[in-house]
Amino acid sequence: MNFNAGNYDVIVIGAGHAGCEAALAAARMGCRTLIITISWDNVALMPCNPSIGGPAKGHLVREVDALGGEMGKAADATAIQIRMLNTGKGPAVHALRAQADKKAYQRYMTGILENQDRLDVRQGMVEDILFDDHRVTGVRLQTGAVFTAPAVIVTTGTYLRGRVIIGDLAYAGGPNGYFPSMELSASLQKAGVKMGRFKTGTPARIDGRTIDFSKLIEQPGDDVPLRFSFLSPHQQRRQISCWLAYTTKETHEIIRNNLHRSPLYSGVIEGTGPRYCPSIEDKVVRFADKEAHQVFIEPEGDGSHEMYIQGMSTSLPEDVQLAMLRSIVGLEKVKIIRPAYAIEYDYVDPTQLLLSLEHGQLKGLFCAGQINGTSGYEEAAAQGLMAGINAALAVTNREPLILKRSEAYIGVLIDDLVTKGVMDPYRMLTSRAEYRLLLRQDNADQRLTEIGHRIGLVDEQRMQRLRTKLAMIDELRNRWQKTVATSAHQPLNELLKAKSTASLTRGVSLFDLLRRPELTYAELLPIFQSLYNADDGSVSEEIDQEVAEQIEIMAKFEGYLQKQAQQVERFNKLETKRLPPDLNYHDVVGLSAEARQKLADRKPTSIGQATRISGVNPADINVLLVYLEQRRRQR
Repeated sequence: MNFNAGNYDVIVIGAGHAGCEAALAAARMGCRTLIITISWDNVALMPCNPSIGGPAKGHLVREVDALGGEMGKAADATAIQIRMLNTGKGPAVHALRAQADKKAYQRYMTGILENQDRLDVRQGMVEDILFDDHRVTGVRLQTGAVFTAPAVIVTTGTYLRGRVIIGDLAYAGGPNGYFPSMELSASLQKAGVKMGRFKTGTPARIDGRTIDFSKLIEQPGDDVPLRFSFLSPHQQRRQISCWLAYTTKETHEIIRNNLHRSPLYSGVIEGTGPRYCPSIEDKVVRFADKEAHQVFIEPEGDGSHEMYIQGMSTSLPEDVQLAMLRSIVGLEKVKIIRPAYAIEYDYVDPTQLLLSLEHGQLKGLFCAGQINGTSGYEEAAAQGLMAGINAALAVTNREPLILKRSEAYIGVLIDDLVTKGVMDPYRMLTSRAEYRLLLRQDNADQRLTEIGHRIGLVDEQRMQRLRTKLAMIDELRNRWQKTVATSAHQPLNELLKAKSTASLTRGVSLFDLLRRPELTYAELLPIFQSLYNADDGSVSEEIDQEVAEQIEIMAKFEGYLQKQAQQVERFNKLETKRLPPDLNYHDVVGLSAEARQKLADRKPTSIGQATRISGVNPADINVLLVYLEQRRRQR
């Protein structure tokens, strides 16, 4: 029997990484918000690797934080190891990665949700999303409880019709042994939502007490204080090491001899798996000439013996899993705590969504996270934040927030999903961002915090903190540009000689000297202090590390940054050429048949978005530009 259990502005289904960010954003923007999850014990669960960040993913975490999200602060509060990756490359691909204490992360996020104003939490199974004339009106739970709201955000991850597979064993289930959601898919399909089927998987968890670490390669964290959130304090933390091992010829032989028992090759698994995180049996088959694959052994938490085996995702039977793990040097006596498994689940075709993540035909229905065909906690959190923001803006009759590809990795992520669609679980990569030198993880606050402040997620105190930082950057840059060194400066001559770089023949500003690839900010800082003190005596003793980092990047990459800014300007011209939402592409003379069909299906909002649709070629774009000009002149 159905009964009304409450009325809200925004309802969020699911309390994973997307759901947490969506609910917090909506509530913090003033909406009465309800978050519903199958189990209140699985809030912000990390059913796969208990890590946050990494290449491109770390950029997303920084951007979520800059806009006022929570993931960065949660990662900082619960990290048991933190490292900066790709430091041997340019700043565009530097990537922060933290190993989190899985249970501590859940406790942190659960506490944040429970203590957030205007946010109610509820355990329950949502079986039906309610509509009235293609407009969301609320949700109905398995118990018959009905909650009403003009906006519903679906963030169900891999739970929709979840099917767990281990060898020839298959059963309905969600990640980590939780219940799946079996009825909600049918409700979405009945409403007209197009669905697909994907597969993901997770490796076994093993007992750390049964590992011979003396045979493994230690992977310690960084000694310098690092953080995701621009608000977290710089602090030293106790770092727990990860470990590196390799598969062996014996490992590969065990896998090949048991491929007939693999659901991946027997046809038991029907969903498409992730291209960039394949199972170990898939890697052995696809890279048959490779004698070894890297295996990272990572702690699940501080004080826990449970270890995660990154690189060994599989759906092979449990006896095969044990045999192949024990064929790895250092794991000869290993014991399994949780076996590896694959999981199939339903996802929503993201090309049905608008750039706001609202469904194009169902008003008030938003989707975010793995339900949109993505993989990864960070991609989910970024979508959840944007869905929460746009749901809150929608119910208060404000324009949606759309981040451009030139503004944020979040913009790249959502534009890729909506414009291009997905063939397999989507993973954010730095190579997907055309303007990655501008979209660095170190300047996310400079790019996005003002936007967060404008929509109400960033308070005035944080905004003032950013203004202070920007003023410090300008001031310090001016000081370095005005401070001139000559060949008479003996310590500088010694430094230039030691670094095998050309000596000075005339006076040069220290900012220009910093352009030299052989020299770093830290090496030139004593020179700057001695010269600036001689002139003024007012240089601060301690310069914020973030400010110093910006000065060095400005000096070394100024030309490249200017060139990319010009590219963005050209890009934005196409983005501002709006395409009418009611445009009938079948009436546009000169378009190819494929372009007509693709444009009619996707309904791009701009010429720029149209250029990124597969099957729309440059000739079609020229036809559209001519059509828009003719339309303008007629008006």
